[in-house]
Amino acid sequence: QVQLVESGGGLVQAGGSLRLSCTASGRTASIDHMGWYRQAPGKQRELVAQIRNSGSTNYGDAAKGRFTISRDNVKNTMYLQMNSLKSEDTAVYYCNAEAVVNVEGSRVYHWGQGTQVTVSL
Repeated sequence: QVQLVESGGGLVQAGGSLRLSCTASGRTASIDHMGWYRQAPGKQRELVAQIRNSGSTNYGDAAKGRFTISRDNVKNTMYLQMNSLKSEDTAVYYCNAEAVVNVEGSRVYHWGQGTQVTVSL
């Protein structure tokens, strides 16, 4: 099993910055992709950014040019640097880890508990 704990959320004014962290524990060697998703009230959960073990990244449209995802495999920690925040970035941000569970390559998704990001005007 993999456990994920997010931190770094909070209240920030529009135009400001926040850095989210997600620390993994447990069977961390099984983790391949990690990512950040967010869910605003009344909306579906959406991809913010994703990073592979190789370091390659993928961003959702809302994050491109403003957010940067990174990963420290030694510390088993993933980060999301968010700059130029807008009110529409207000959401609960969830950490996700995709783990390989057997030699056939089956995968399991793990989720953190979420951290609230609120951007005020």
